[in-house]
Parts: sequence; structure tokens; C-alpha cells
Amino acid sequence: MTTDANTLWYDEWASPVGVLRLVADDECLREIWFPHGRHRQLQPPHWRHAAEPLARARQQLEEYFAGTREQFDLPLRPIGTPFQREVWWELARIPYGATISYGELARRIGQPAAVRAVGAANGRNPLPIVLPCHRVIGSDGSLTGFGGGLPTKRFLLSLESRVALGDLFGVEQRAR
Repeated sequence: MTTDANTLWYDEWASPVGVLRLVADDECLREIWFPHGRHRQLQPPHWRHAAEPLARARQQLEEYFAGTREQFDLPLRPIGTPFQREVWWELARIPYGATISYGELARRIGQPAAVRAVGAANGRNPLPIVLPCHRVIGSDGSLTGFGGGLPTKRFLLSLESRVALGDLFGVEQRAR
């Protein structure tokens, strides 16, 4: 496919949490949109529909939802401020099946007083699931805002905890 430097590819995939729109440039995954996302945008005219450029991302998401993938191995290019990108890259370090608070996330990036700014950056994460913002919860353990909605956040955390608990009992327990 011949494209110019501004072309972005998109495809839609029917996931267990609804139809996700995946967006990539010629080299990297750029965005994942939830069906009713809080920050959903209009589709720019330079976007082109094509499944092939997003096949690897779709496959890894399928494996994640099947419980067979705990880490993503995709080239990523989220667009944001330097602060937002710092927060988003730290999200990738939260272990599968674990949760941390917004305060802990702020401490991990060396800015413990920036809890609200961290929360705002987390809420603007353009690559949810892959950069797992759903693993960030309130300091009291409550589920707080999530771009895909709290039911989706609850589903993702439940999926990860079921798979992680299954590992305690071995692969045979998970297969039942």
C-alpha cells in the first residue's frame, strides 16, 4: 500500500468489551478507542481502513482476552505531552493482575505531589489495555474513572485476576 506520511490505518475488532477501533501509522500502534469512550474523536479524513497493518495488535489483544498473553510486544507511538508519555510508559511497568493507586503512580515517576496531573494523564491514555491504565485505582481500593467505563475496567481487572489466580493452581485448573 502506498501512503503519505500523514496516513493512519484503522480497523475495528469485536472484543469481549465491545468493538474496539485500533489505529496505527505504518510502524506503530497509536490509539485504541472504546465503543463509547470518553475522549472519542471524529475520524480524520487521512485515515484509511485496512486490517493488515493492525493484524499483530489484534492478535495480541485476542491472546490477552483469551488469558494467554500478559504482556504486549508491539511498537507503540502514543501522542501526548512529555509528562503524559512518562505516565503512560510507567503504566506498562504495572504487573499483570496487579493494581496501584494514582498516588503510587505519581511516586513512581518521581512526582509524588502530582496525583491529580497523573490522574488526568491516565485518563487521556490513547492506548488503554496495552498501556494498562485500568490497573490504576483509588487509594482506598475503589475503581475510579476509566475511558472505557467502569464496567469495562471491572471486566479487565477480573479477567487478569482470574488468569493470575488460575496460575496458582496450575494450568490444569485454568483449563476447567
